[in-house]
Amino acid sequence: MSINTYRGFLYKLARILGDVNAVQKGKVGRRVARRAVGKLTGRGLGKLFR
Repeated sequence: MSINTYRGFLYKLARILGDVNAVQKGKVGRRVARRAVGKLTGRGLGKLFR
C-alpha cells in the first residue's frame, strides 16, 4: 500500500470522528453548514485558478 492510500484513509477517519464529535456536542447543523461552505469555496477557487 502506498502513502497516499494511508493518507486517504486517515482523512476519511478524521472526518468520521469529527462527525461523531459534532453529534455528541449537539453541533451537527453548524458542522454541516461549514462543510457545505467549504465545498463551495473550494469549487470557486478551483474554477478561479484553472
